[in-house]
Amino acid sequence: MEPVRSPIKTSSNVVTPLLELRDIHKSFGNNAVLNGVDLALHSGEAIAIIGPSGTGKSTILRVICGLLHPDQGEVYINGNLVSSEEDVQEGNYGLDIGMVFQNAALFDSLTVAENVGFSLFEHSRLSRREIYRLVEHKLALVGLDNICDRYPNQLSGGMRKRVSFARAIMDDPTVKTQVKKVLLYDEPTAGLDPVASTIIEDLMRSLREQKVCDSYIVVTHQNSTIRRTADRLIVLYRGSVRYAGNVSTIDTTDNPYVRQFFSGSTEGPIQLLTREV
Repeated sequence: MEPVRSPIKTSSNVVTPLLELRDIHKSFGNNAVLNGVDLALHSGEAIAIIGPSGTGKSTILRVICGLLHPDQGEVYINGNLVSSEEDVQEGNYGLDIGMVFQNAALFDSLTVAENVGFSLFEHSRLSRREIYRLVEHKLALVGLDNICDRYPNQLSGGMRKRVSFARAIMDDPTVKTQVKKVLLYDEPTAGLDPVASTIIEDLMRSLREQKVCDSYIVVTHQNSTIRRTADRLIVLYRGSVRYAGNVSTIDTTDNPYVRQFFSGSTEGPIQLLTREV
């Protein structure tokens, strides 16, 4: 099993992870969701977190982006111990974290342009014309043109996903400090047909190749999404990491959690969980 705490060592230096979770615990009432999770994301890396429904995958993303505070454990960004979730959300640790939610989470009463440019309309001093120009650029990056005036209910499921991508990569060009960007994808291909899924998977890889984002973590159940978008695999079950290794090892490892997950067998250590977390 690949260690997830130790930094990568080279002959001349030690590379600090962009993100690191150490012994993270999180409970909701009497329901213990995360039980000592360790995870490290390095620059340029793409990690897939997999596991059965209800095992805490989405909770990990919410802890990383500052939407949830862990009950125990430490979160590090660029080697700095996180002491404030607000600082994470503001990018004050030298890392901009964007979240793509499973259901796209668009505002139904706002146009596509207003959704994508929401943070700039609310917090920047840019003019409406300047924001619209930036919105059009981000939409072009995700393969969408001439839809600024549409509403979410006028879009297909795949288009709504891509609009949420555009919103996640939106930034304020007047902020002079240049920081790396990490994207967190929560089931980006869930509910999409195979063609639409392929478009989203290609887009995820393209955004990293174009340096729109430096690294990303994707929570997914989809075999193709795991194999086509990730470098490294984390298997989570009952709130604990049961496997960490390269995606290339999926078909050769004897780890029982990996074997059962990808075979779809009902026999093995993974038992049905009834509650999604």
